[in-house]
Amino acid sequence: QVQLVESGGGAVQPGASLRLSCAGSGFSLEPYAIGWFRQAPGKERETVSCLSSRTTADGSEYYSNFARGRFTISRDSAQNTVYLQMNNLRPEDTGVYICASEPSGNCHRPSYDRWGQGTQVTVSS
Repeated sequence: QVQLVESGGGAVQPGASLRLSCAGSGFSLEPYAIGWFRQAPGKERETVSCLSSRTTADGSEYYSNFARGRFTISRDSAQNTVYLQMNNLRPEDTGVYICASEPSGNCHRPSYDRWGQGTQVTVSS
């Protein structure tokens, strides 16, 4: 089955770290840009980060203002997985984190075509 599968979420205290994974199942992630999003209860979905393809684009990284300096997006081609390393987590980072694939490979003006189910991140003391 062709899908994206997220994992790595959990409940942590403020200041802790988590590494989220977005694994491609049934297809290669290499030609795709992969975006990470989050949605908190009662709020709209917001973009966290995006990683362009190294094969069809320039491999550049994009971060929203709240993620820059704390989060790092990366790709492991051998594992067919894109990671989101999140450090110094805050209570406002709580939400469902979802990854999506973008077929042009480019994070500029993306149009995502496939979405995962999401993984819950809860940051609370």
